[in-house]
Amino acid sequence: MLIYEGKGKKLYLTQEQGYIQAEFKDDLTAFNAQKRGEQKGKGELNCLISQALFELLESKGIATHYVKLIENHIMLCKKIEMIPLEVVVRNIATGSLTKRLGLEEGRSLPFALVEFYYKDDALGDPLLNDEHCLILGAVRDREVLQELREMGKRINEILSEFFISRDLVLVDFKLEFGFSEEGELLLADELSPDNLRLWDKHTGKKLDKDVFRQDLGDVKNAYEEVLHRIKGEGK
Repeated sequence: MLIYEGKGKKLYLTQEQGYIQAEFKDDLTAFNAQKRGEQKGKGELNCLISQALFELLESKGIATHYVKLIENHIMLCKKIEMIPLEVVVRNIATGSLTKRLGLEEGRSLPFALVEFYYKDDALGDPLLNDEHCLILGAVRDREVLQELREMGKRINEILSEFFISRDLVLVDFKLEFGFSEEGELLLADELSPDNLRLWDKHTGKKLDKDVFRQDLGDVKNAYEEVLHRIKGEGK
């Protein structure tokens, strides 16, 4: 039974209590869904990339909602209560950060910057400080916010090291988290070029959703390149 449909996935209940199926869609959206498109095969690529990165993080001690791959575009996940925050980790200035702070595009930040955004399309997913998060009831206390920051930075360390070994630079990325039925904080959603900004280490070529946002070429080719590199099939 379908229980939720978002911009990139459909979620279904399973016969096994405590688990859901996440079906990755071929839809493309940008600018708070003001720009839309579709790329056949994109959902499968995102699912396979997410599978590989979830398994990498699990091997490094990061708890995730991922259980196993069912089909190339469907994964089994633990059912969790989502935290209504996007946890954005930035290593290089680009996108909204350059506009807000007037930073030069491509400037390396002196440290990984962690930001919280409220998941509310009607409000445009606004940037929040800690007090905003508490006022909105997005988290129960400051300890959860600190844990989200620490997990974001740890995930950044793992992924940055992995991607650089594949000649990719992790520019910034968005994470989502939730609590399992047992109360464990888990990384959720997906890890794909839809929410990871990835640039070629040598050329600076963009291999993520900015290809769609900025009309830079074929989205599927960019995502295929990322999957091939993750699997060590080419650089």
